[in-house]
Amino acid sequence: MSVAVNIDASHPKPRVALIAGPTASGKSAAAVALAQTHDGVIVNADASQVYADLRILTARPDDAEEALAPHRLFGHVDAADAGYSAARWAEEARAVIAAIHADGRLPILVGGTGLYMRTLLNGIAPVPAIDPEVRAAVRALPVAAAHLALAGEDPAAAARLAPADTTRVARALEVVRSTGRPLAQWQQRSVGGIGDRITLSAAVLLPDRDQLFARIDRRCETMFATGAIDEVAALLVRQDVPDDAPIRRAIGVAPLTAYLTAGISRDEALAQVQRDTRQYAKRQYTWFRNQPPDDWGVATESISMIDHIASLLRDQG
Repeated sequence: MSVAVNIDASHPKPRVALIAGPTASGKSAAAVALAQTHDGVIVNADASQVYADLRILTARPDDAEEALAPHRLFGHVDAADAGYSAARWAEEARAVIAAIHADGRLPILVGGTGLYMRTLLNGIAPVPAIDPEVRAAVRALPVAAAHLALAGEDPAAAARLAPADTTRVARALEVVRSTGRPLAQWQQRSVGGIGDRITLSAAVLLPDRDQLFARIDRRCETMFATGAIDEVAALLVRQDVPDDAPIRRAIGVAPLTAYLTAGISRDEALAQVQRDTRQYAKRQYTWFRNQPPDDWGVATESISMIDHIASLLRDQG
């Protein structure tokens, strides 16, 4: 991920701090600490925490945490909104960041969704809106049939994508059918990125893996004890939330659904949520270790990460 953050001393660019890392790494507490010492406003960059319905299950900051510093773009999307995307989040984040700068404060992006951060900083391919009829037809196809169709209409994409990758295969097929151009052509340029218009102070929090996994297991136990089960139960009775709504794919929803419908026991559901969360953290860990630019700091504990960002902010100030 390449982000241009060169500083022109005669025309200083507005500053943005960024705290990234896997789930349960301590990002939220670090963001609050940084906000309190640097007049900051915390901006969510986590795909699950935009939704209002699963506050506990997605580990969204609670009322007490939000009272410690201003928070933006947390829990502002209803579960029934199936069209929320990285592009839409980036558009909202640009507006929120501009408003924070207008108030003379420091925006602090915090989250674990690399796609969100990449879209905001580097921009996104300007793919036109997909024809709803095309999208519906493509999404109705079994993934094997969609991949076979893609092999005929966009062979390069079919060769690049795993045949069982439902989401990406469908996306590539709907783009070529709706626009007449392969997705790869659209991706040759990006629009809307703010990376070259800001001074970015970024750091990644990568704690010891064993400690991280132990923290994940404990947090899942706390979630089960403090209302996560009730959150999923309330989601299941909503008739306006489509089966393919992104929120239904949030970690924990499937095991808790199985528990609530008598498919598995509570202990089995908890163990599955713990396993799924650890697997997700592993993928995040790998992404944040390998993908960010070299000038993003890496720390194993929040104190050293906060010190790193604070040092960058002083140097840029």
